[in-house]
Amino acid sequence: MKKVGLFFGSFNPIHIGHLILGNYMADNSDLDEVWFVVSPHNPHKKKANLLDDHHRLSMVRIAVEDNNKLKASDVEFDLPKPSYTVFTLQKLKEDHPDKEFVLIMGEDNLRSFHKWKNHEYILKNHEIYVYPRVETIQEKQAETTSENELEKHDSIKVLKDVPMMKISSSYIRKAVKEGKDVKYLLSEAVFKYLDEMNYYK
Repeated sequence: MKKVGLFFGSFNPIHIGHLILGNYMADNSDLDEVWFVVSPHNPHKKKANLLDDHHRLSMVRIAVEDNNKLKASDVEFDLPKPSYTVFTLQKLKEDHPDKEFVLIMGEDNLRSFHKWKNHEYILKNHEIYVYPRVETIQEKQAETTSENELEKHDSIKVLKDVPMMKISSSYIRKAVKEGKDVKYLLSEAVFKYLDEMNYYK
């Protein structure tokens, strides 16, 4: 049974930080593949700032097309909005009974994981691989008891040596709008596509 890591995100746009993380997970863990799951609408984000779903999916596909361990997934496109991870996992298991799905999650998401819909079901049925995030001292001080307890859960594996880059899609969108050069923050293919399509300008 193939073990597939699921990296959820808006990918608005996908940048080299996403790709470095996905590739590291595929190469340095027991995962066979990493799927970038493009979310049409994260319930915790405003939809108004999102580029069209299929445009973001196209950029992810372009970004990973030369790596057979990385794939783009549009599984959430046909699910009810907003997207809840527990329903996505159930759908993926129905469609791919031969695969074992693992969540890839940042430390910041682990802090609020106890608030996720049916989080206990997710913990019971799936492993979660947690990677560190570049954070401020204030954010570190804000760590909750819930997070500390969750880190000890049998289903959670905290990875410490993951290369991290402080790059955000929101910064890239703002920079493009202001006419700044972002080509080193994106893969060459994504930068070319984004530039040709005049996205975020």
